Amino acid sequence: MVEKFKMLFLGNFNSCKSQLAEALVRHMGNNLVEVTSAGLQAGILDPLSIQVLRERNIDAQDLHPKSLSNLKNHEFDLIITLTRSSHEFCQDSQKMGLDGSPSIFQRDPFYLYWPLQEYEPVSGDREKALPVLRAISNELQIKIEALFNHGYIQAFMDKRNHLENLLDILEEGIIVHDPHRRVFLFNKAAERITGVKKTEILGKDCHGIFAPNGLCKGECPFEYGPATPPGHRRYETTVQTPSGVKKKLRMSTAAIELNPGNRPAVILSIKDITEVNNLRMEHSRQPVFHEMVGQSRVMQEIFFSIREVAKSRYPVLISGESGTGKELAARAIHLESTRKDNPFVPINCGALPENILESELFGHVRGAFTGAIREKKGRFELADNGTLFLDEIGELYPSLQVHLLRVLQEQSFEKVGGEKSISVDVRIVSATNKDLKKLVHEKIFREDLYYRLCVVPIHLPPLRERKEDIPLIVERIAGSIRKESHVNIESVSTEVMDRFMEYHWPGNVRELVNAMQFASIYCKDGKIQLGHLPPEIMGGANSWHIPMDLDDRKDRAQTGKRKRLDLPSIRQALEETNGNKVKAAKLLGVGRATLYRFLKENDL
Repeated sequence: MVEKFKMLFLGNFNSCKSQLAEALVRHMGNNLVEVTSAGLQAGILDPLSIQVLRERNIDAQDLHPKSLSNLKNHEFDLIITLTRSSHEFCQDSQKMGLDGSPSIFQRDPFYLYWPLQEYEPVSGDREKALPVLRAISNELQIKIEALFNHGYIQAFMDKRNHLENLLDILEEGIIVHDPHRRVFLFNKAAERITGVKKTEILGKDCHGIFAPNGLCKGECPFEYGPATPPGHRRYETTVQTPSGVKKKLRMSTAAIELNPGNRPAVILSIKDITEVNNLRMEHSRQPVFHEMVGQSRVMQEIFFSIREVAKSRYPVLISGESGTGKELAARAIHLESTRKDNPFVPINCGALPENILESELFGHVRGAFTGAIREKKGRFELADNGTLFLDEIGELYPSLQVHLLRVLQEQSFEKVGGEKSISVDVRIVSATNKDLKKLVHEKIFREDLYYRLCVVPIHLPPLRERKEDIPLIVERIAGSIRKESHVNIESVSTEVMDRFMEYHWPGNVRELVNAMQFASIYCKDGKIQLGHLPPEIMGGANSWHIPMDLDDRKDRAQTGKRKRLDLPSIRQALEETNGNKVKAAKLLGVGRATLYRFLKENDL
């Protein structure tokens, strides 16, 4: 379906000349043209205009005065001005586009100026006014017929369609927008690649469609105003389509002038390299990334996201349960960024009282409070040109939330007790194990601060959702134990690994590290057995954990069996040993004291 050619006749009040022009074009019945009229202000429809149209057998009942502000759509291919004031307005609009100010028109239209003789509607002598209006109508008729019959409209349409058809045959997606990011060209390949329909984006800010910061991800020549100087930029980025599909795109942006003298625009070419990138990732899969360990797809995607996020300076919010490695992820972002040679400064927002935390964040001057015997730099100042990691951000006191928001907005702060404003260049990475959106809904955490901190979210999955990484993590932990504690831990038994894979891991990787360290204390032959594990790992919903007494450790080291007691097993053992508890304990592979304790606790 061919998109209609959109025309606008623009006058001062939309009461006479522009209304006549709109009615005359409509009367021609060209179904490829969509015409409207407007005034800089909305006036009152001139009764003489209605009479002149009736003389031409044109019904004027559908004509209603409109101002530019009344129009729902400001996308036009051709704008014809009919008065000096409207002509000057359009000239100013073009200049606004050139100097970086918003222009009211959302495309880059062609302009024509048709200066007609002066006419004052609804005033003066009717007998004198009517001939003037008829003359204006005749002049408009001649100009409009020439516009259509001599091929000018077709030429305008051909030029527009030629450009769009040319773009549509390209395999690469092409987007063109004005200096204010309003899209006016969007080819079929761009639709296919992004999953966004042309009708959904034309005339709109690309950042509103591809939140939070457009396809350009900060690389657009007009990100912060007109491009000076214009130039090409090439980069790769990841976007999510409306259907939820993540795609890796190769982008190229440049500032261009589609029509000499008109406002500049930005052309963005897009190439989908998702499949190529997936193959590249598979080929270069890294099991260890800045001390983070994982071969699972979800962790590989996180490693990739960290590399991408590190290229910008936008704040990052890392979420995840306790023990998932949020600080490791924050350090990885820092080490992958251009700030890697500058400080990485962490602080736990939930570990200190309010007054001490304020001093730790912003520093204090000498004498600011009792005990402030010298001036002290805060974490913000220490992290200048580096990264500040705000751990447990959900625990931040309300008063400090306000203070932090102001610092993020102004990029400056004062020390406690000080008056001098200090400016810093700090990249903020925060972390939480809480649902910040829920805290915002409960009015516990400020919504404006949440959106300042969560420009780029990264979620770390719990260990139970990536259990395929456990063998690799266990191997890395064993290596660390050998290096740090000089304990000869070579491996874990099959039973131990099975237990690790079954366990829920509420404490995540941190709990796995603790379990391995605990087991290394009791492991003497280099291979961790079930009997070496801590009680909470051995326990279960339907079993009773065997305490670690000396006899148990000896038995377990010898048998390597999983030691869980349950009533059916005990009854069978006692039956086979004719009630001999000592023999039953040996048969069960536990110490005698353990069996007695179980029987006593279960009233047997």
